[in-house]
Amino acid sequence: MTLNISLPMELEARVRAHVASGLYGSASEVIREALRLFEAYQSVQQSNLAALKADIDQGMADLDAGRVSKMDMAAIKAQGRVLKKRS
Repeated sequence: MTLNISLPMELEARVRAHVASGLYGSASEVIREALRLFEAYQSVQQSNLAALKADIDQGMADLDAGRVSKMDMAAIKAQGRVLKKRS
């Protein structure tokens, strides 16, 4: 499959620089590698989003089950200050 794309001059220059460096044999190789990396990045983002959603679901389940209590922020801060002084 052949696909022609247009890039802004800055991106075109970066692609050409990668080819000129000898790391890639052609502009197509640079674009293929960029697409592979982008897809890997998207996969990580999807995994992170799924984990976040699972954490939210767990928090909501804990709330519904009554396993959540109000936090005393002043007490938490005081405890942190005590621990900081010890270290």
